[in-house]
Parts: sequence; structure tokens; C-alpha cells
Amino acid sequence: MIRTALLALAACAVAISTARAEPFDVPAGNYKLDPTHASLTWKISHLGLSYYTARFTKMTADLTFDPSQPGKSVIKVSVDPKSIRTDYPFADKKDFDKILSMGEEWFNAGQHPTISFTSTNVEMTGAKTAKVTGDLTLLGVTKPVVLDVTLNNAMRMQPFAKKPALGFSGTTTINRSEFGLFKFVPVIGDQVQILIEAEFLAS
Repeated sequence: MIRTALLALAACAVAISTARAEPFDVPAGNYKLDPTHASLTWKISHLGLSYYTARFTKMTADLTFDPSQPGKSVIKVSVDPKSIRTDYPFADKKDFDKILSMGEEWFNAGQHPTISFTSTNVEMTGAKTAKVTGDLTLLGVTKPVVLDVTLNNAMRMQPFAKKPALGFSGTTTINRSEFGLFKFVPVIGDQVQILIEAEFLAS
């Protein structure tokens, strides 16, 4: 009985280790952002009372990925600042989304129609976590930014799209004044928290 129990425990241990051995169980190649399962949300202190939250709804991203060398991944992201959504409750009186996206003291999308991020280094910090360093360009200013990224899941065959898929969560914090966005600092916070949810499908 003892021998049988030990064999059963050993079999369970092997099964568990096998299940965890390949956190990136997808083929190498190019992956594109699935816009139906992606979000880019940002938060900023409002008078110290709360964190005002808004988002961008239009973005594209390309990921070059090799599961055998995840640290050599490269990602390129493009965000449309005109796609800002604040859910301002009095849109019939004021188009607050347009004020923020087009205003020369805000995102000034007429002059700077794209916000971009291109990775320059990926440092694996765990089996499914990494620090992704890259160049963020906002309002024509480019600065290095580090994202804390977690792989949520990887699938050889996503059941609905019928393609290999990867899903990530990411966070970072930037100082908007470093990119020339000074309006109302410090009454409206300088630090901006950025939260990313993204699914990628093999292209």
C-alpha cells in the first residue's frame, strides 16, 4: 500500500511539473493585438480626492515572440489619442473627450496624431513575469518607460479565434510633465498610472 501511495504521489508530481513546465506553449512568430480583448486605461489624481480614470479605445500592436527565448521579444504599439473616452456625464453640454484629445494643452492630437511605444529590452523576472523597457513617444517627446508585465495565459489554439494566443497584463507609471503635459500640475496629478490588458493572436 505504501509503495502504491508513493507511486501515485510521484505520478501527481510529474503531472503538475509537466503542466507548469511550458508557460509559453505557443509557436514562435508574429502576433497581433486582438482589439476586441484589449484595453488601455489611465488614472490620475484629481485634487487628491480620487483617481480620475479614462481610457483609449483605438490601438494596434505587433509582437514578435519566440517561446524558447521570451526575453528577446519585441513589441510595437500605436495608440490613437483621438480615441480617448472619459464617460463625461454631460456630453450634450461639453465634448470633454474632444477637449482632452485635441486641446493644445492636452493631447494635441491634431499636431501629434499618434502615441507610440517600442520595446528595447525584455528582462524576465519570473516564469511568467517580465520588465519590458521601451521608448514611449507622447506629444513628440520620447522617453524610456518600464512596464511590469505578466503573462496570464498562452494557448496553442484559442477556442474561438482558432489561432495560437497570448494574454498579458501590464502596468507602469509616468510623469506627464516630462512629456510636456503640464496643465493643472500639481492640482491635477503629475503621475499617471497606466493599466494594460492585451490578448494577441498569431498573424
